[in-house]
Amino acid sequence: MFKKILIANRGEIAVRIIRACREMGIETVAVYSQIDAEALHTQMADEAVCIGPAKSKDSYLHMQNIISATVLTGAEAIHPGFGFLSENSGFAQMCQDCNITFIGPDPAMIDGMGNKSQARKTMIAAGIPVVPGSEGSVDTIEEAIKVAGQIGFPVMIKASAGGGGRGMRIAYTQEECIKAFETAKAEAKAAFGDDTMYIEKFVEEPKHIEFQILADQYGNTLYLGERDCSIQRRNQKVLEEAPSPIMTEALRREMGEVAVKAAKAVNYKNAGTIEFLLDKYNRYYFIEMNTRIQVEHPITEMITGIDLIKEQIKIAAGLKLTVRQEDIILRGHSIECRINAEDPERGFTPSPGKITTLHIPGGPGVRMDSAVYQGYTIPPTYDSMIAKLIVYGNNREEAIARMKRALGEFIIEGIHTNIDFQYAIMSQEDFIKGQYHTGFIATMLNK
Repeated sequence: MFKKILIANRGEIAVRIIRACREMGIETVAVYSQIDAEALHTQMADEAVCIGPAKSKDSYLHMQNIISATVLTGAEAIHPGFGFLSENSGFAQMCQDCNITFIGPDPAMIDGMGNKSQARKTMIAAGIPVVPGSEGSVDTIEEAIKVAGQIGFPVMIKASAGGGGRGMRIAYTQEECIKAFETAKAEAKAAFGDDTMYIEKFVEEPKHIEFQILADQYGNTLYLGERDCSIQRRNQKVLEEAPSPIMTEALRREMGEVAVKAAKAVNYKNAGTIEFLLDKYNRYYFIEMNTRIQVEHPITEMITGIDLIKEQIKIAAGLKLTVRQEDIILRGHSIECRINAEDPERGFTPSPGKITTLHIPGGPGVRMDSAVYQGYTIPPTYDSMIAKLIVYGNNREEAIARMKRALGEFIIEGIHTNIDFQYAIMSQEDFIKGQYHTGFIATMLNK
């Protein structure tokens, strides 16, 4: 087992990894930008190294500085968390070249599944159902119009290197297709440095269902049930729950086995997520694989009792999975609300600043993954998510009641947050009934 791990991330996920390492008896190294000098992860880790100025490109995305910090501190492995360099095959390769263990899949797997058009080809070859779309990248507007015409409108124009809802546009007509293609391509270039695009059929009113995968180096691959991530705003997840309120045992088994088949098709290792669209007729389609830990991993932990960060570390250290598929039993229900420093009353504009008052909810079945504390100043430089409020109940009804209670206890002053907005979601009749899809928030806001 590793003696020391460097965490190439910040915020709540860095804190989450530090906690897992501490329980495993592993020393930790935090890296931080100059603006994050007072951040919680720098205070919790055994060591902390400044890796550059505030901008991500000069710090959390600066590969050479992170590798140097790893060598300097004698860390044997790097955990990338999510975002930043977590799905960067070049960084994974650099770790490999420097004899540092990258806690995640190898560079070829990241490349194979990270590029969405390439992943689509791989899945088609493996017999995995995919949304009808272009067979490869679409490079020109003329090609886009042709492919869209063949598939039939509406279509989704997507960046091959995309994520977080960026580089994605829906087009219902040829005129919209032209505008959407140009806009998405430019956005992808700015966000990812890669404007390769592809097109797929837009499945109307779908559920966004993802399956958690664990795979070791000995050919053992498991699925740990599903998460329903359909509550989204502008293609970014806002709230997730596990299990999905519409899932049956038969459908779960079928989709889970397909997810395992997809992971095995690329000889996947470590934790990963297979994402599907599920239509109202229970037809499901592979859309992408995330080759990293997910923001919403805690709800899977709550219903399975399996610590996914610890499992990632064990797999990277060469250990075999100690559980079998038949050991995975889903118990109860869990919901996660992403708490963001933003103002829903003003178009969800970011709201950085100093937290003057903070009261964190507690009580039975309540978990808080966060890196904020009273007096902490949230920088304007990074993602607006500042906490994940997670609850567990014996059933969905109890989980909803518990989340509403916890949101009601959650007090943050000095900045704006989306706590009240999350409470409003929990109170919507369609949410309570589990009758929602990816257009839920857009419909809610337009009422």
